[in-house]
Amino acid sequence: MSYVARDDRPADKAARYAELEAEILAVLDGEPNLTARMATVGSMLADAFPAFFWTGFYVVDPDRAEELVVGPYQGTLGCLRIAFGRGVCGTAARDRSTQIVEDVNAFPGHIACDSRSASEIVVPVHDGAGRLIAVLDVDATETGAFDGVDAEALERLMARVFAA
Repeated sequence: MSYVARDDRPADKAARYAELEAEILAVLDGEPNLTARMATVGSMLADAFPAFFWTGFYVVDPDRAEELVVGPYQGTLGCLRIAFGRGVCGTAARDRSTQIVEDVNAFPGHIACDSRSASEIVVPVHDGAGRLIAVLDVDATETGAFDGVDAEALERLMARVFAA
């Protein structure tokens, strides 16, 4: 069921996301552990889209206000800590809004954890009470890999997996 080749047609990408969402929800059915849920989502997203080379979470650190700490992820070494407002992840956390970055080199203050990153999407993750608990970070090796279809699908997935 894995996505084999990148397809730029929005309807095809949306359909793949819908299929993937159903797969993830089935795997996670009955699993209450937050780390297990994040690890599963990161792994399944990484496997579903070949352009994704880093998929994972930066979790809000309960001991350090306004700071994210690396959580479960798939890919090369990630940054260990990111302050709110710093880089794409910190901006998404501070603003509580999805960030789509077509070219990371054009993003002021981009944190280059891996020089292969060309584009990025970061989606805030909220719990059932609406509190920010993490951000989902997905990096691709090609510019322009993410668009509104990705944002809508990933926002919906985060709500269904973590706020339900």
